[in-house]
Amino acid sequence: MYFLLSPAKNLNETRDFTPKMYSEPPLLEEAELLMNDLRPLAPQQLAELMHISDKLALLNAERNANWQPPFTPENAKQAIYMFNGDVYEGIDAYHRNENEISYIHNHVRILSGLYGVLRPLDLMQPYRLEMGTALPNLRGKNLYEFWGDRITKRLNFTLKCSEDHIVVNLASQEYFKVIQPAKLNARIITPIFKDGKNGQNFKVVSFYAKRARGLMVRYAAENAIEDVELLKDFDLEGYSFHAAMSSENEWVFLRNHVGE
Repeated sequence: MYFLLSPAKNLNETRDFTPKMYSEPPLLEEAELLMNDLRPLAPQQLAELMHISDKLALLNAERNANWQPPFTPENAKQAIYMFNGDVYEGIDAYHRNENEISYIHNHVRILSGLYGVLRPLDLMQPYRLEMGTALPNLRGKNLYEFWGDRITKRLNFTLKCSEDHIVVNLASQEYFKVIQPAKLNARIITPIFKDGKNGQNFKVVSFYAKRARGLMVRYAAENAIEDVELLKDFDLEGYSFHAAMSSENEWVFLRNHVGE
């Protein structure tokens, strides 16, 4: 069983915590090809391409200029500790023990516009390149055309080590779109997290849903879950499985806010 996650825009580049375990991104040579297209872009070009502020564009131009393999613990950081968005706050990697981090590394794959797919302990250097970015490259006009079926093939290689061939899709639509489900040798289960008030109007609230995706990974790691059916017992921060709203491969989890 493997969990798919999206990356985060916010990064924690501090060097306050450096675990001993690390690995190298499996598609790093592909990332180098993309960086060859990114590095020549001036800050203003990055701002227009990515629809970001001038300040962020300047930061990422500097990141691109400094991006250079080989990655080491001195010039890079493990992905699970670098990404710093809502999903990763839900996982809370800095407070997971060694066994839990090992579980996360072995069961989680992070989709990335630049790196393709990352394992949690893969070293990475900071970047900004969302999967939906229309970056012209040697294979086409955007990142979906650049990656083609390469990420799917990499996941299939990983799935060879899996007994149940199950992928739990916790990625956003933007990132999951890079996967080619018909070519993926796995059953895909997509958890959906909905919040309601006083037992009514249950809907997906982006902030809560992103955090819940990370919470589910944390729950699986804390309980060393290997049987996907046990994910239906997920109950962190008030969520519970709702069978009536669920289908075979879309599992709905509800949380009720009372008196708000």
